[in-house]
Amino acid sequence: SMSRERIALYAGTIVAYADMYVTQAVLPVISSEFHVGAARAGLTVSVVVLAIAAASPFYGPLSDVAGRRRVMSTATALLAVATLACAFAPAFWPLVALRALQGLFVPGVSAVSVAYAGDRFHVSELPSVVGGIISAGITGGLLGRVLAGAIAARWSWRVSFASFSIMTAVAAFLLSRGLARGEAGERRSLGAAWAGMVRHLTDPPLAGAYLVGASLFFGWIGIFTFLPFRLAAPPYGLSTGAISSVYLVYAAGAVMSPISGRLSMRIPPRRLIAAGLVVEAIGIAMLLARPLPLAVLGLVVLVSGAMTAQAIAPTFVNVTARTAKGGANALYLTAYYLGGTLGASLPGLALQAVGWEGVVAVCEGGVVLALLANAFLCGRPSRQASPGGAVAPPL
Repeated sequence: SMSRERIALYAGTIVAYADMYVTQAVLPVISSEFHVGAARAGLTVSVVVLAIAAASPFYGPLSDVAGRRRVMSTATALLAVATLACAFAPAFWPLVALRALQGLFVPGVSAVSVAYAGDRFHVSELPSVVGGIISAGITGGLLGRVLAGAIAARWSWRVSFASFSIMTAVAAFLLSRGLARGEAGERRSLGAAWAGMVRHLTDPPLAGAYLVGASLFFGWIGIFTFLPFRLAAPPYGLSTGAISSVYLVYAAGAVMSPISGRLSMRIPPRRLIAAGLVVEAIGIAMLLARPLPLAVLGLVVLVSGAMTAQAIAPTFVNVTARTAKGGANALYLTAYYLGGTLGASLPGLALQAVGWEGVVAVCEGGVVLALLANAFLCGRPSRQASPGGAVAPPL
């Protein structure tokens, strides 16, 4: 039934995003256990994101050819195995390699779920299903950070990986049993799909939107990846459990996503993206404040702004791209996650060189770049134009 399909889609999405962020809240622990600096510890987040960026464009065409149910359930089963392997990583570099392996399987759900929903659900149901997928992604990101941190504080980060591996295996089972066996509609050659995708890079408004996605996620993930080092150090000296609970500010995103969707009916997308980016920039600046409540408020402001811009940018991409929409969306995901890869590494170097102020400055620079791309590239006339709907990747 349709409800079984929804449960499977949401379960698959939750574990995909949870597995991505298992190490983010416990980076100081990993840093001290393996005797590596903050920037190097950050690799356990950035390699996952890089692998997702690299693998995302392959899954769309693959699911067109092999069938979406098979791709989603197989990738999730393999993700469960890779997640379990992380629990037994003997040293730092094997852990990094296994995290990259996890990242190769995450887009098996994240890059295919919306296409599956588009094939299976009636147009009238689609917005609520896709909204559910976005919320499931946000929930997964929250769960990966908060629950993994709580388990690590009680037992160890290895137990976190083992626990998430079990959840992932359950989701893989639900996907294989719950999704319909119906095969995909669009049968095109992989070559044609790639050519259409590359053409999008030469269209100024689309190139601008890709820069917006990359820069926006850069600033966002930079703050959240190196925040634990700031909170574990004086004057705060927070425990692993307390640090992971700060990630509850992420819930602001679940509130903002549907609101920005409604606002987009009345406000032009470029103006809404600009507003979201300005709010994100203010939130990042607030993180220079010493009092913890003020810094946490800054995080809520940052999440609200980033989520607003991020919920609109992919819709802008979809409306602007007339042909090869799947390719246009895949490129947005790739740009977005490439920005995230840099965001989970570069600010770590700033942290080691300058301290927390360096992280804030570098992340602020990312948001400024996104504002410039939105102002100067996204406003240029497109070589193609026709309406259409789209979906945002959860942060």
